[in-house]
Amino acid sequence: MNDETLKIAVVIPCYKVSKSLKSVLNDIGSEVTSIYCVDDNCPEESWKVAESMTNEDSRIRIIRRERNGGVGAAVISGYKAALKDEAEIIVKIDGDGQMTPRLIPNFIRPIYDNRADFIKGNRFYNLKSISRMPLVRIFGNTILSFISKLSSGYWNLFDPNNGFTAIHAKVLKLIPMEKLNKGFFHEADMLFRLSIIRAVVKDIPMDSVYEDEKSNLSVLNTLLTFPYLHCNRFVKRIFYNYFLRNFNIASLYLIFGLFLFIFGIWYGVDSWIELSGKNVIASPGTVMLAAMPIIIGNTYLVGFIAYDMQDTPTNPVHRDLT
Repeated sequence: MNDETLKIAVVIPCYKVSKSLKSVLNDIGSEVTSIYCVDDNCPEESWKVAESMTNEDSRIRIIRRERNGGVGAAVISGYKAALKDEAEIIVKIDGDGQMTPRLIPNFIRPIYDNRADFIKGNRFYNLKSISRMPLVRIFGNTILSFISKLSSGYWNLFDPNNGFTAIHAKVLKLIPMEKLNKGFFHEADMLFRLSIIRAVVKDIPMDSVYEDEKSNLSVLNTLLTFPYLHCNRFVKRIFYNYFLRNFNIASLYLIFGLFLFIFGIWYGVDSWIELSGKNVIASPGTVMLAAMPIIIGNTYLVGFIAYDMQDTPTNPVHRDLT
């Protein structure tokens, strides 16, 4: 693989981006060999904007979905088309103008240099950029970033819902795309799937542009669905990585830690209820019998978390794939 023959594809999910799409397409550099604009049954018919530019830019390909399936579904359609055309690195950006296509070479380079399998943007590197970010987004992204660390195991990452990404085609082929979330949880779910195959994921600093665009993401839907989805992925990740495919000292830390911690809480509460009913003060022995399992269990759980944090993948998967 070399710079001259490298096939780089860009996937752009298009939904209510008719005002900004042309500018985004114009900013995509010559390093990109193909551009897939996926119209997710957009009421503004964003595909027409892309179609109007096909004469001046032959790289543009239009994919029209008959039904609105969500941003994840649109991205998956673009991924499949790019793989079919034998793209080697696939970049995904949004069409709302918040991401700068000129940064695409920065996203490609770590993959090309065999330093990563998947690259994502991080809007929290530049303090000046953060100051321009709405407070609601700062708060929401901070909470989601921590939860995503638990569900994905990528403790070194931040800004998990950032939609500016790049992935090696060999790695993408290992992802069960039929299982990927079709909605706004798509980015976080992708990190979970990447962790299962132990892909190397890195952050790239980027700034975002915030103007008068309206987000299609529902805050209420996020609050109702994201916690469950993250918990689901967390349980699956722990089971797959520490019990199904491997069993090590961290597995024992987790088993004994949970058992002792829960036992200590249960015994303490049960004893408190029983002694309160009799109006009797708990003896030092009773207190210690409840406290010691909690302390020891907590120590084991901290040990498990420390192991999990250090177990972040460091060897790119695509280097060993043919």
